[in-house]
Formats: sequence, structure tokens, C-alpha cells
Amino acid sequence: METLMPNPSDWIFGSSVWLYALWGLPVLALIWCLGARLARIQLNRFADSNLQHSLVGRRIHWYSWSRSVLLLITLATIIIGIARPQSDPHDVEVELKGRDVVFLLDVSRSMLANDVAPNRLERAKLWINDLVDELQSDRVGLVAFAGSSTVVSPLTTDKLFFKLALDELDTTAVPVGGTNIGDAIRRTMSMVFTGTDESEFAHRDIVLITDGEDQESLPVRAAQAAGEKGVRIIAIGIGSKEGSNVPADPKNPDRRNAQVQSRLQSASLTQIAAATPNGVYLEVGTGTIDLAKVYRDLIAAADQRTIETSHTVQYTERFQFLLWIAFGAFMLEAIVLPTRQRRKPCTTISAS
Repeated sequence: METLMPNPSDWIFGSSVWLYALWGLPVLALIWCLGARLARIQLNRFADSNLQHSLVGRRIHWYSWSRSVLLLITLATIIIGIARPQSDPHDVEVELKGRDVVFLLDVSRSMLANDVAPNRLERAKLWINDLVDELQSDRVGLVAFAGSSTVVSPLTTDKLFFKLALDELDTTAVPVGGTNIGDAIRRTMSMVFTGTDESEFAHRDIVLITDGEDQESLPVRAAQAAGEKGVRIIAIGIGSKEGSNVPADPKNPDRRNAQVQSRLQSASLTQIAAATPNGVYLEVGTGTIDLAKVYRDLIAAADQRTIETSHTVQYTERFQFLLWIAFGAFMLEAIVLPTRQRRKPCTTISAS
């Protein structure tokens, strides 16, 4: 036979810290008792007992104590209700839905140009960090590229791990200089977007952040190959179109005094994005961009797939009946129970 009341051992509190407030109720009761005692002493100093009844009415002590107890019950049930008592634990299957997002970040020396502060690379890292804070259940990965590319973070839902990998990223992450965007896209497709289920690719995005300079690695053709599988590229162009000086490489003494300029190549980035389904090119230049808003508008709003399925224990909230008890006790205390009889009318003595 099913029991109507849940097992007491199954009860928990969702916000148990509120239960500490119950310790204040004995203190409140003590203050009330001391206050009532002091008021009685002061009234006895003012008038004798017969005159007190005429002035303020006869006090009904049983009713008075009952009102105090009801007030304490009201406060106690409200506090326990706020602590969210829960019972009836049951297993629930939870599906985590999201998309796979890989950040393809240019770490070539041209990204050290300071036409945006402090430089292009550090600004891009700040944008990515802001976006990661907005992530829901999406998986994120990080690929750094210059003349070659390397997988810094595989697809993961661990935001802390991803942020640590992003924070340590600099131009030394890739040993080969130059900029090969096409090779980086191909490496992302082969090393990060793994799996045999072709339907997964329609729920995957590459966020490419670069100044667009490329050394004939056929980036548009690589983007087309990714787009044919359903992967979308969101390209973000950073840097000045007029060009900005790139700091000299201290490891290359032959070019230490050479002035090298880097310019934003918007045309190639536009073609890369357009080669993929629903691809987008966002030209930032020397300005800034709210990448978190881009995530909300373009990625979070797109079709989602089930990333993983997990099981969790959920409880039924039981605070409602406590609030009804508090309401009933309050109404009884405020309306039903009097504390004094009506005072007797004062006797008027007339002079004869």
C-alpha cells in the first residue's frame, strides 16, 4: 500500500542556510518576555491593580500567551518554507542540447599589431572569453594557427579548462611562422570535428578570428569542403585596412629593423564565410564587437543537437503547506484572539 506521507529520511532543504534564522526565535521570545515584564513593572508603579483594569482593561493572560506562540509559529513556518523543504526523490533523464563551436584563432606575428589595444591577439582573446561566459551546454574547442596549426583544446564542456588554455595562448603556440588559414580549417575538420555521423556537422560552427592574410593555403576551397558537410564559418576580421606595423621578431636578427605592415583582408574573409551554409563575415576592423551577443543571435538561436544524456535526482517542493500554516496562524493571531477585555468605564464622582 502506498504511503501518503513521504519518508522523513527523504526530506532535504533546497536553501538550508535559512534554517539558521530559527535560532533567532528563542531570542525573540526572550525579548518579548522581558518587554512584557518591564511593561508590567512600569504599570504597577503607575497605578494599583483595580485602577489598571479601569484604565486599560483586564488582561487575558492565556490569550496573550497564545498570540505570542502563534506569532512564533508564523515566523518559524515562513523561515522553514523559505528554506525550501523537498521530498519524494525521483530519477529524471536530462538531455543537454547545444552546438559544437571551435574557435580558430590566428596567432601569427601580424596579430601583435597594436592598431587595437593592447594588440589584435589579446583583444581577440578577450572577445572569446566573454563569449564562453554565455555558453549554455555547447561544447567548445580551440585551434591556434599561423604557418601551421595546433589543437589547443579539443571539444569540451569544461569552461575552466578552456579558459586556462585560452589564457596561455600566445604567438609561440605554433612554431612555424606565416598564416595558413586553409590548412587550419582542414585540420579542424580532421582533428576536432571527428565522428562518423554526418548529421552532426550541421550543428557545428567555426569562429575564425584573423586579419585575413594568407600564404596561398587555398582557404576558400577548404571552407567549401567544410560547408559541403554542413559546417558553418563565422569569420571575424580584425585589424586596420590601412595597415599597422608588426613588432619585429627578436629571434630573427636579420629582420629586426625591418618595418612589416599587416592589413585587414576583408575580401578573402568574406569569400571564406560565404562558402559555408549561412556563413557570416563580421568586419570589426579597429573597433570592437560583442561576441557574446553574436553567440546569442547566431549560435544559441540555431538548431541544437543532443550533446549528452544524463540522469539526475529531482525532488518535489513541499513549501506550500508551510505557507498555508503560516497564513492560518497569522490570521488567528491578528483577528480571532483578543488580549484584553474591554476596560470598565471610569466612575465619575460628583460633588454634592
